[in-house]
Amino acid sequence: MKKGMRLSLFIVLFGSFFGVLSSTMMTTALPPIMRVFHISYSSAQWLTNGYMLANALMIPTSAYLMKRFSFKNLFLTFSTIFLLGSLVGTIANQYLILIIGRMVQAIGAGVMIPLVNVIAMRAADKKHRGAVMGIIGVVFNFSPIVGPTVSGFILDSLSWRYLFSLTMPFTLLSIILAIVLMPKIKHQTDLVFNVKGLITASLGLLCLLWSFSNVGEYNFVSFNILGLLVLGLIFGFLFFKTQEGSKNPFINLDVFEHKQFNVASILNMILMVTMYGNTILLPILVQNVMHKSALISGLVLLPGAMVTFFMSPISGHLFDKYPVKYLVLTGITIDCIGTTMQALINKDTSILTITLGQTVRQFGLVLVLIPIQTQALSYLPAEIIPDGVALYNTLRQVAASFGTALLIAVITLSNQHHNAATITGGLVGIKLGFTTCLILLLTCFIFIRKLYTTRAI
Repeated sequence: MKKGMRLSLFIVLFGSFFGVLSSTMMTTALPPIMRVFHISYSSAQWLTNGYMLANALMIPTSAYLMKRFSFKNLFLTFSTIFLLGSLVGTIANQYLILIIGRMVQAIGAGVMIPLVNVIAMRAADKKHRGAVMGIIGVVFNFSPIVGPTVSGFILDSLSWRYLFSLTMPFTLLSIILAIVLMPKIKHQTDLVFNVKGLITASLGLLCLLWSFSNVGEYNFVSFNILGLLVLGLIFGFLFFKTQEGSKNPFINLDVFEHKQFNVASILNMILMVTMYGNTILLPILVQNVMHKSALISGLVLLPGAMVTFFMSPISGHLFDKYPVKYLVLTGITIDCIGTTMQALINKDTSILTITLGQTVRQFGLVLVLIPIQTQALSYLPAEIIPDGVALYNTLRQVAASFGTALLIAVITLSNQHHNAATITGGLVGIKLGFTTCLILLLTCFIFIRKLYTTRAI
């Protein structure tokens, strides 16, 4: 790996860590924020879904930006935007302003995230891509899991505002490091921006994610769910039609011609539904059903987060040595065991048992996420890797948003049919949520058999 690329990767990794961390730090804070602003589960989830929405809109745009502008200028610009969003969140005195701060944060993080992947894939030779992507996994897989734990420690003695201000000094440091140390890596300058692609993709994603967020709060046949869903699908169709045959596509859809990219993307989407949904289920279970503190809620996630931290680089090394198919098969099986433990909870289940189930889940998950992402990108030609990264991460965000909305809807609909004022009533929805995760994980076995046992040459 060249020195300039290695230095760029380190700086962008450092800055992106806090962008991804912020995506889930608010999940532990949802119960107290719901009480402060007197809002429902469905309204509160906009703190996470609003972030994911803005994130998902920026990630496709990153494919063009990374071809058009230098990595250094992109990182500086969007790190500054992320810093601004953190400031807005810190001083927000209304729930709407709080959501705006989150979404501005997400705009900044939305470009930094794919930027890390593209630099990593350019910097590493094919024999060591797994190892490099394993290091990347510390950012993408450890930080969203440890986010609720960090949040729990902060909320135990401080206001939720510190969840925003915490990231500010680190983001500022990464900006200074980039200005002083990060080289300007060559880029293309003769590209034409595909405005039709931006408009149709943005409107499609907006309608789909908005529809997902409304599940559980409105009737399915209402415009707020079914109407927005149909509109999202229409804009999605228009997006694909406008990109066909375009000399300057918004995103090069040729990535879908590569089977391993498609299979890995489907697996990743399923896992994101369960992973991000779980970050919602556990804080609600621990705080609202078991009536424990935010600190305890964060500590439940800590062992799993530490497993992710230490296993991400190891998972990358395993990809370089063993067929991805067997790694994924092993990881999904372990994840199913941990999820089954969660689905079997009852009113007498201890915090230790819940923590163990989550830790087992994370051990299985981390064995899968790095290998399938590396597999997806390794089979793409170098010139369309930015497009592959953008699509892979966009699908990841859409799935994460859908997972959050789906499991919140399961809880909400369950509470409507049970006495949620009692611990048993609230527990039923949580159990159904974990069971939903288990069913989704079992569908992964259908796609695992389509993974190759050989690596890209």
